[in-house]
Amino acid sequence: MEKRRLGKSGLMVNPVGLGCMGFTHAYGAPVEHTAAARTIREAIDSGYDFIDTAECYIGTNPDGSTAWNETIVGEAVKGIRDRVIIATKCGVHHNPDTTLRLDSRPETIRTSVEGSLKRLGIDCIDLYYQHRVDPNVDPETVAGTMADLIAEGKIRFWGISEVGEEYLRRANAVCPVTAIQQRYSMMARWHEAILPVCDELDIAFVAHSPMANGFLTGTYKPGMTYREAGDYRAAMPQYSPEGYEKAKALLDLLSAMVIDKGATMSQLSLAWLLAQSPRVIPIPGSRRIERLRENFAAAEISFTADELARIRTLLEGADFAVFGGHAQAK
Repeated sequence: MEKRRLGKSGLMVNPVGLGCMGFTHAYGAPVEHTAAARTIREAIDSGYDFIDTAECYIGTNPDGSTAWNETIVGEAVKGIRDRVIIATKCGVHHNPDTTLRLDSRPETIRTSVEGSLKRLGIDCIDLYYQHRVDPNVDPETVAGTMADLIAEGKIRFWGISEVGEEYLRRANAVCPVTAIQQRYSMMARWHEAILPVCDELDIAFVAHSPMANGFLTGTYKPGMTYREAGDYRAAMPQYSPEGYEKAKALLDLLSAMVIDKGATMSQLSLAWLLAQSPRVIPIPGSRRIERLRENFAAAEISFTADELARIRTLLEGADFAVFGGHAQAK
């Protein structure tokens, strides 16, 4: 398995990273702390070496306490810190109605980084993202703050999530950006135009929600509902009769390729992303270790040029605009 480089940092990671959000946030009640940490540790033992979390990936435990995703990740990497690259994020807070409150003021970033270091139980964060662009703070100000944190040894490198070209260029001119993290899947391709910019500036493209929040696993069927409190899928447009019908041709194609390629739909979805650019590093997540191992093995799957062209033709003719709304905010 050939590793991929995290932009100009020189850090090398396996092609598929581990997104940890789902253990505590957006998919129903949090997984019990010890069990979640054990699953992450088993995933690392299976080959994952790029671990993604965020300060806002929180939930509420049965006893009313806060389930901190970063704390679980910190527990999982105890004693094996040198085996993993840890990424976390600042600047976003989730409101009760699932909207986002953005705050990237320097003082807020500094408070956040101290909290993340404490919860993770580490002395330096490998990759620290601005989780969303704050319209009230200039990119130069954010980049300057990140440069200071790098000089102080609190973070090694920094990145930006859900960023446009102009903001990225302005921030990168002040403090070189190592990675951007964008929503990217077969059903969410609106960020592809920034890939050439990543090539030019030597920046990694980390793909979050690479299976459209689980939709491309093929497990969803019309009529299924997600009613557990805190499960954001209930409001996601792909998990609706209309969304299913719009995606049915893609699901049918992937289902047929499962037989031809000897792979699962999840693996095909991830392998397709990996085939788009050597800069792309998807970070799927799951609460189940067997699914995490399955996802990791996607790096061993390849497509012929004809297969990629066939998929691209279908995607170019599809109408997935319904999947671009706030309901998919991460």
